Amino acid sequence: MRIGMGLLGVLSVLLTGEAGAQQLQLQEWTVPWGNGRPRDPFVAPDGRVWFVGQAGNYIAVLDPTSGVFRRYEIDPGTYPHNLIVAPDGMVWYAGNQIGMIGRLDPRDGAITRYPMPAGDLTDPHTQVFDRAGNIWFTMQSSNAIGFLTVRTGEVRVVRLPSPGSRPYGIGLDGKGRPWFAEFGANRIGTVDPVSFTLKEYSVPDRGSRPRRLVVAADDRVYVTDYARGKLVRLDPATGAFAEWQNPAGGRSAPYAMAGDDQGGIWQVETGVQPNRLVSFDPATERFGTPVPIVGSGGVVVRHMIFDRGSRSLWFGTDAGTIGRARLGPARDGAAAVP
Repeated sequence: MRIGMGLLGVLSVLLTGEAGAQQLQLQEWTVPWGNGRPRDPFVAPDGRVWFVGQAGNYIAVLDPTSGVFRRYEIDPGTYPHNLIVAPDGMVWYAGNQIGMIGRLDPRDGAITRYPMPAGDLTDPHTQVFDRAGNIWFTMQSSNAIGFLTVRTGEVRVVRLPSPGSRPYGIGLDGKGRPWFAEFGANRIGTVDPVSFTLKEYSVPDRGSRPRRLVVAADDRVYVTDYARGKLVRLDPATGAFAEWQNPAGGRSAPYAMAGDDQGGIWQVETGVQPNRLVSFDPATERFGTPVPIVGSGGVVVRHMIFDRGSRSLWFGTDAGTIGRARLGPARDGAAAVP
């Protein structure tokens, strides 16, 4: 285990949009072990922030109060892509190049390994817990969706019928169904959690490339359309799509995204430097003022989560930092996301 510290800086900005103005405070911490591509942070029940070092091949945790980092070593060649933290504090990570999901016990660094059930299933990618604490996950190159029952270690797999669909971002709706973006196609998919049957919806423009995904409280599905620079919404109840051009236009390359506790949708435009945080209000169908990540520049922000306890967006950057965008107080009368 290694320990280090690093704080890049704090910036407060006033974010304005159709819904009015709110204060946004950006803060970044420099990861002390070089740029190992820190990414996919997750806030644990104790308030500490766990993340993977994808290129550095490690798991780490940041205490945002003290600025202290702790690093845990994992199997060589894991190339961890994503992690999530269970209520019991166990850290589950995707072994993206060794075909397994790992569970790290922070108390002693012990690792339990859950291998994929077939040799061609090599790259667990992005994970999400279901209501029972089991894990749905995407496998981009393997072209499949997986489901891990944590009590037994059994992994069930749903293979996508079209080669090169590249399932990427994933989220859960109010009925417990996983939804995922197909980055190699113009599709959004879902799996029935009982029958394990697959259903896919095609974005009307064949040039669309959905990458990350947010399922809103009303179960409508939002995706970042990386290729066309748009925010796209699917209403599963009707099959209807809607879309909006991002503020930076076709060059915006929207990547990371998250939904906040007031129904807002947040994206990061990675096609511009510095990268920019962009909010979207579904009620008014308007974007807020883009906010540059001016400390590190972001370089590329690949994944982002919203933490309700601190009303903050957390993200990692290819500039070697972990960042937090703390939102202002919740608006009175706004519809909260469960």
